[in-house]
Amino acid sequence: MCLRTFRSFKLMFSNDTLLSVFIPHTVQGLPKLPLPTLKDTLDTYLRCMKHLLTEEQFNKTQNVVKQFGDPGGVGELLQSKLVERRENKANWVYDYWLNDMYLNNRLALPVNSSPAMVFPQQNFRAPIDSLRFAAHLISGVLEYKTLLDARSLPVDYARGQLAGTPMCMEQYYRLFTSYRLPGPERDTLVAQESSVMPEPEHIIVACKNQFFVLDVVINFRRLNERDLLTQLQKIVKMADSEEERLPPIGLLTSDGRTEWAESRSVLMRESTNRDSLDMIERCLCLVCLDDASGPELSDTTRAMLMLHGGGGAKSGGNRWYDKPMQFVVGADGCCGVVCEHSPFEGIVLVQCTEYLLKYMIGSPSKLVRAASVSELPAPRRLRWKCTPEIHKLLASSADKLQRLVRNLDMNVHKFYDYGKEFIKKQKMSPDAYIQVALQLAYYRCHGRPVSTYESASIRRFREGRVDNIRSATPEALAFVKAMTDGMLSTSDTEKMEMLQGAIAAQTKYTILAITGMAIDNHLLGLREIAHELKLEKPEIFKDEAYLISNQFILSTSQVPTTVEMFCCYGPVVPNGYGVCYNPQSDHIIFPVSSFHESSQTCSAEFVKCLVQGLLDMRDLCNKCNCSSNLAEQRKAQTLEMHTQTETNWQSKTQQRPSDLTKNQKTLPQVLVKTPDQTKVEAQTQTAFTARGTSFEEWK
Repeated sequence: MCLRTFRSFKLMFSNDTLLSVFIPHTVQGLPKLPLPTLKDTLDTYLRCMKHLLTEEQFNKTQNVVKQFGDPGGVGELLQSKLVERRENKANWVYDYWLNDMYLNNRLALPVNSSPAMVFPQQNFRAPIDSLRFAAHLISGVLEYKTLLDARSLPVDYARGQLAGTPMCMEQYYRLFTSYRLPGPERDTLVAQESSVMPEPEHIIVACKNQFFVLDVVINFRRLNERDLLTQLQKIVKMADSEEERLPPIGLLTSDGRTEWAESRSVLMRESTNRDSLDMIERCLCLVCLDDASGPELSDTTRAMLMLHGGGGAKSGGNRWYDKPMQFVVGADGCCGVVCEHSPFEGIVLVQCTEYLLKYMIGSPSKLVRAASVSELPAPRRLRWKCTPEIHKLLASSADKLQRLVRNLDMNVHKFYDYGKEFIKKQKMSPDAYIQVALQLAYYRCHGRPVSTYESASIRRFREGRVDNIRSATPEALAFVKAMTDGMLSTSDTEKMEMLQGAIAAQTKYTILAITGMAIDNHLLGLREIAHELKLEKPEIFKDEAYLISNQFILSTSQVPTTVEMFCCYGPVVPNGYGVCYNPQSDHIIFPVSSFHESSQTCSAEFVKCLVQGLLDMRDLCNKCNCSSNLAEQRKAQTLEMHTQTETNWQSKTQQRPSDLTKNQKTLPQVLVKTPDQTKVEAQTQTAFTARGTSFEEWK
């Protein structure tokens, strides 16, 4: 694997669920990511932005876009260069996207960039129980790493939209072999050159803000679970030693990326610190043994603890945020994973953590049966030489992390009124339905639509990561207006048609995105190729509409799981929301985040509007379905009456052939209705006219 570089945003989870099928190696021969035509992207861009701008803004943008796309203009030049780039690269947008989405971002990783997966609450009755859990978890990690090293991980195949397509698996092989190195202007994603597991392997165990090297391979033999437990017990005892305790250096990694890069350069002046940094940067992963955090362990509290550790006063220093995988095991049963996002997408995190939890459920703890390594060397404490300058930097980092802790407004809501099965019964996509519900919730809270990000996997293509589904469609806006501003003036039938139109538009854009034909990556590529060519930044990228289009006030991701857990993350802009949702059969989990410092946002209020919107959408579906079913029943009854009348007439005429012959010439050539039947139709017509639907339309 070569060195890579990435862009910081929010959690980029696949819009597809996955089906894994065993194939010995990563899928070969995946197609290259396509390049949309310039005209298609510019046309879609205007359509996506028109309803988000004032008339004056849109008129200006229209002119700017036209000038950019004119024949012989700068747009055509940049497009031709992207065509060349596509020919010469495995993935034409990968490096651009990686830098822009992650590595150029200067914000601190906790909350702003790193998502967390929150495990089910564990019931640890004694201190040893949490260590047993950690030892079992580490065994699962080593099993999973064995699959990765053998390149024998089952290949993912897409389900949902365009199901059955094989997916690129390269992200999995960065789970335990990469590290995000801070830089003054841009970070670097460092990945091991070799996929062969170097011996010995080690993980880093964080305990009471101290860091310990736990070798998991000794004398060419992997430690069994009993040995891992023994080593963890030694680490806890060493960490309890007050005399040996060192400053919480991990706090430095929670700072802004430029600040952390500067602090790291100060640490690197001492050889002891260089050795410790090297051991952390080359480790398999971190296991963070946290102290109990307090009496309340609600879903919301646990989500916040996973995202920021509770700050320096709790477990915020018991982390090393540059590592992709940090497994947190709290003494109070608060457990999960903190993920540095640049090497892989959320679906990879989900697949890995589900494997581990299923391994722990399905594989009994092996603390007794397995033979152990007879001589276990003691784990090594990492040492740090801290100058007054480093102590000052630590105090600054701790202060900034504490401000972030106070600022995060998290609300994890489990919506139990219905789940994805109800939505499927409406013949609607659960993801599209929930996205429309999010648009309704935001509009109810704030009275306007905003740029919305929903991640869409493009792993169908070589080295594919994600593109953006722009969920704030004109059709969604029409629906949410009908459900709010036009609640009384719009009939249920019209609202239902608008809901179906919004879901159809969302689904259509989703397919565009997962097939590599959405606009965000393309516009990014055009912008970056202009920079590479040292051209003046084109006007389209200086235009206010482009800035608005990239201010994702609503940042969303679907993260479905088959194991009881949920994912969460922070907003991507100061006045925004982060909404990660996990649709289950009979309920939906909504971890919603915002910042207290913004006077415009409130997570509790957003959740309230979201719940009301979901209930209103359900009621709308039920009413329209009920009307539809009633109409079908009445239509069937009417048809049955017609048939019965004809049958009765035929029966009577067959019994009186002489009368039939006598009156044959004078019989009317019309369908005979009984007085009761006429009365039923009249009542039905009155009822449907009252609902705003004519009888003829109903028939």
